[in-house]
Amino acid sequence: MASEVDICNLALGHLGDNATVASIDPPEGSAQAEHCARFYPIARDTLLELHSWNFASRRAQLAQVDCPWPEWRYAYAQPANTINVVAVLPPQANNDYSQNAYTGSGFGTTSWERRPPAAGLYVPQPFACETDANGNNVIYTNQEQAVLRYIVRVEDPTQFSPLFVQTLTWHLASMLAGPVVKGDAGAAEAKRCAAMMSAWLARATASDANQRKADAEHIVNWMAGR
Repeated sequence: MASEVDICNLALGHLGDNATVASIDPPEGSAQAEHCARFYPIARDTLLELHSWNFASRRAQLAQVDCPWPEWRYAYAQPANTINVVAVLPPQANNDYSQNAYTGSGFGTTSWERRPPAAGLYVPQPFACETDANGNNVIYTNQEQAVLRYIVRVEDPTQFSPLFVQTLTWHLASMLAGPVVKGDAGAAEAKRCAAMMSAWLARATASDANQRKADAEHIVNWMAGR
């Protein structure tokens, strides 16, 4: 599995550099190591934000906080190291889609007795992510006892998928091109590396998406009474 140093050296190699960085934490003293230490965390986190990667996906029961706004019934503290909020789910949900409709008045209800399929309720609930007056990240929703599916900041590169690593090397190379190559040549290299990153990102996200399967049953309203 690739280490942070391996990823940095691969990125430098894309730029035609000798790619002999030995450490970025702390930087070993070379200009390349200093650049990598500065840009690697940014490249990693922005790439994590671009897709709901399986290796970075988490589910957590949310901690409720005071909700001062009448348009939402509940407020929850956002988990630490959250990169992206993907879905707010009822606590009984074991998939992102309901297999059948449920009793109750709709979103945010706690009555989950099964009834004959009706409109094919979509399990993820409406939500909004905001920052409160104290600077805390808060999730507002109408779902009681909400469970969050989210993307977490993964700092251990041994957890990255191989295609994520390859995409990250090109993403980092696009950021390093200006400082390492400089001038018009550096700008051209940044553009080339960004294009390569986009190509690898399409492959990586397709492969990642193929590694999950959700059986969603959806019954539209006009068929519900048949």
